Amino acid sequence: MATTSPAPGSGPIPTPPPPGGSGLRSLVRGGFGLLGPRHGHHALSAGQVDTLAVPMGDDGVVVGTDAQGHPAVLGCNRPTPYDMLLIGGLWTAQVIALRAAATGARVAVETGRAAAWEPLVRALGVGPSGMSVHDVGRVPPQGASAGGPVLVVRDCGMRPPRGRVVSGPWQSVLTLLPYVSPVAPRLIRQARIVGLQRISPDEAAQVGRVLGLARAQVESLPTLADGVTLWCAERDRQYVVTRGTDTETGLLGTARRMD
Repeated sequence: MATTSPAPGSGPIPTPPPPGGSGLRSLVRGGFGLLGPRHGHHALSAGQVDTLAVPMGDDGVVVGTDAQGHPAVLGCNRPTPYDMLLIGGLWTAQVIALRAAATGARVAVETGRAAAWEPLVRALGVGPSGMSVHDVGRVPPQGASAGGPVLVVRDCGMRPPRGRVVSGPWQSVLTLLPYVSPVAPRLIRQARIVGLQRISPDEAAQVGRVLGLARAQVESLPTLADGVTLWCAERDRQYVVTRGTDTETGLLGTARRMD
């Protein structure tokens, strides 16, 4: 007599009948093929639920390595607004832009020195995962989305005006300041993360007060080597060394603080 199949989710696994027998036809569910193997349901106790976690914050742009030699990641592509401030050199901002484009983001640059960005535009092109350069105050809406994130780089000098295009879902804004200017405290306070490269002792003292840096960190800022950035996010402080790849060095030259 042919073996019949139990209801889904209950009973023992039926013994497969010989091929070609009538029992095989009895195991076929109309239009859905053979019944698969039975497995017990996965279940957790109430106490085990709190142990579940999904890794977050490990995706983004690798901006260099930390003191332990581990990759340092700047999470630019986010579903929430994200403002970044870099008080430093153009070289580092351009490396971040190149690497953001490599992750699939579109880069829009607002700048008064378009010629400095032309090598990157030629290398990346315009469009998805490309770069566009706009005059100060002339950046059009970018239409950022989860499938097309955008990084807006504001290279607008010592006193950047308030931007027409601001951070939003899947659209981050990186503002570059060559030095600490009168607008720096406001930009520091509104930024989610601040990168500090080599600055004067007076500037270091001013920034240290705004960010609440330790004395050793303040004293280190005037001595930082080219390509080294102290990234500050809330209470996190991390020194990062950025080294250009062969392609980046071919386009931009070696790491430098001054432009």
